Amino acid sequence: MIIQPMTSTLNGVIALPHLGVIRVQGPDARSFLQGQLTQDFALLAQDQARLAAFCSAKGRMQASFIGFADPAEGSESILLVCSRDLLAPTLKRISMFVMRAKAKLTDASDGFAVWGVAGTGMSDMVDSTGAALAPWALQRCKGGSLVSLYPASGQARGLWVGPAAAGLSGLPALDADLWAWSEVRSGVATLSAPLVDAFVPQMLNYESIGGVNFKKGCYPGQEVVARSQFRGTLKRRTYGVHAQQMLTVGQEVFHSSDADQPCGTVVQAAVAPEGGFDALVSMQVSAAADGALHAGGPQGPALEIWPLPYLLMADV
Repeated sequence: MIIQPMTSTLNGVIALPHLGVIRVQGPDARSFLQGQLTQDFALLAQDQARLAAFCSAKGRMQASFIGFADPAEGSESILLVCSRDLLAPTLKRISMFVMRAKAKLTDASDGFAVWGVAGTGMSDMVDSTGAALAPWALQRCKGGSLVSLYPASGQARGLWVGPAAAGLSGLPALDADLWAWSEVRSGVATLSAPLVDAFVPQMLNYESIGGVNFKKGCYPGQEVVARSQFRGTLKRRTYGVHAQQMLTVGQEVFHSSDADQPCGTVVQAAVAPEGGFDALVSMQVSAAADGALHAGGPQGPALEIWPLPYLLMADV
């Protein structure tokens, strides 16, 4: 069963301490990232950000990032925002590939504040034209960088990254649960520790939301990612679901046709403001087509699918 999205007012700003920042600095910063991540960093403009994944040789995601040029350092410094619980192991792993490249990777989290911005908080910060920004567009404002994110229930959202001492003031505070719900409703999953090595990027719809560039050069896992896309071997996608009971990251999802084998995994979950829980679930395409879905087991909480705010690349 497909249900329509719930609506709730998103308005204000909130600090996001669960996100950290990796700085990649040096003459080869862009070319190094070009050879490691799923998106194109060689052509990254000053008014753009990138959604990208770092994959294993088997094409499985080890981390996800929102990356952009550091305005204080110019083109030779790139900032990568990621889940803090993955920052240390990811930094160690990527640093192993630097070799002769003139690029230095460091944990820069202590030097930056990361804030979520939504609703009128977003409109107060964008340029004076009032034009809506496309996802992954970037503006410099309030002493930092504002990345436009995918909307949630039709309401604008952004990620502000600036000096740790700056922060955002003079705007209403946004509830943490409401921001977490907006992240789910945007349909864009941020990889966290329980899900490392579980998905190729397309299983989280990354090719449809600007997270994969199929025209750039090689990177770890590139052949697997490309083969999944062009040979029709991908059998899993990410869907939005609602349940009346708690859903948790990593929880297995079962279909009524098979009580023994899970058909999917909860990727991200949050309390829904109008009751129950909303979540993103990566699961078999066939399981989403019909039948009943349950979380945690065949008799667990029933799941209802709601439409994502974007089309999959195959449907465009």
